[in-house]
Formats: sequence, C-alpha cells, structure tokens
Amino acid sequence: MVTCAIRPLSFPSQASQMKRNNKTPLGAMLALAVIAFVAIPTGVHPQSADPTDAGKAVFKRANCFGCHKWHGNGGGGYGGDALSLRKTELTKDQIVETVECGRPGTGMPFFMRGAYDATKCHGMNRAEVGAQIPPEANVFLRHEDVEAVADYVLTHIKGKGEPTYPECADFFGTTSHVCDIYKTEQPSGTQTTSTGQPK
Repeated sequence: MVTCAIRPLSFPSQASQMKRNNKTPLGAMLALAVIAFVAIPTGVHPQSADPTDAGKAVFKRANCFGCHKWHGNGGGGYGGDALSLRKTELTKDQIVETVECGRPGTGMPFFMRGAYDATKCHGMNRAEVGAQIPPEANVFLRHEDVEAVADYVLTHIKGKGEPTYPECADFFGTTSHVCDIYKTEQPSGTQTTSTGQPK
C-alpha cells in the first residue's frame, strides 16, 4: 500500500500564491486525487470468501451444469445423460483429465484446445481414438480453469448427499426461485432459508 504525506495548505499565503500562478486549491486537490489513483496497485484484488468461487464460475461458464445439473447428480434431462459427480470416485487428476480430454465413446466433450491432436488424451491421438472421439466443447478452457473446476467439484459436489436449499442458493443466489423446490418444511411449519435457519 502506498501512503502519501499531505501537508495542509497554510492559508492565505499558499492559496494566494496558487492563485497568482493561475492555479486553484481545487486544481491541486484534483491533481492529488489523480496521483493517489495512479499510485493504487492494480494487481491487488479482494480475496474471495471461498477459494473455489473461481471453479464455480468455470462450472457455470463452461455449462457443466447443462449435463451434470447444478448439484452434480447428472442423469437424463435437459443437458444429456451425465454421470453423477456426487457419486464419482475420480481423483482430482482424473477429473482434470476427463474435463480436458472428455470421455471417448460418450457425450462428455473435451475442453482442451488441441486434445487428441497436439496433445494425446487417455494415451491416444485422433487416429487412435477414431470414431470414439468425444465431441468438442463449445468453449475451450485453460489448464488453470480446469484445475479450478476440479477443486470446486471436490469441495462442493463430490461425496455430498441429496441437494439442499443452502447449496442451491449458494449456486444461484438467494433471489432465484429455482431453489424453491429445495425448501423444507420444519415441524413448526416454518420454512428454512439459504442458511438453513427458520424464516
């Protein structure tokens, strides 16, 4: 963090001198504001509360939820007949390979530019995989993005039970009505909120 020592103007002598030099105190304040803005480091961003938020963003952008659903249960429906990420036994490295290379003979697309061409996938190139080559995804992902989505799956999806309202609200936000089906009735007849607390 850059700090600057600012001397207060000693009125009226400095103000009079600034007017004589065709400068005003407002102009000096504007100049200081510009200097302060330029001095702010540009590479510093506030830390996310959840380090896997980047992976969740990739999960959405790459439309993983189109087949696996937001909750990762997969199954038939609007995006295909995807495997359950909640029940998967895959390790992080295996998830990364599956996302980058897809799954031969299935609808799981590959998200890595050059898969089966510049880079062998599952030990095969395009000629070796032949007609079993997976489809190409609509968007290519960088390796860092694939690792981020793998971390998100491992942290928020793999090994989890049935989807809950708090998980849904975390994915879509608390203002979405998509999550209403996950609200549960409590014995007293109250509904739970995104934090699981009674309304």
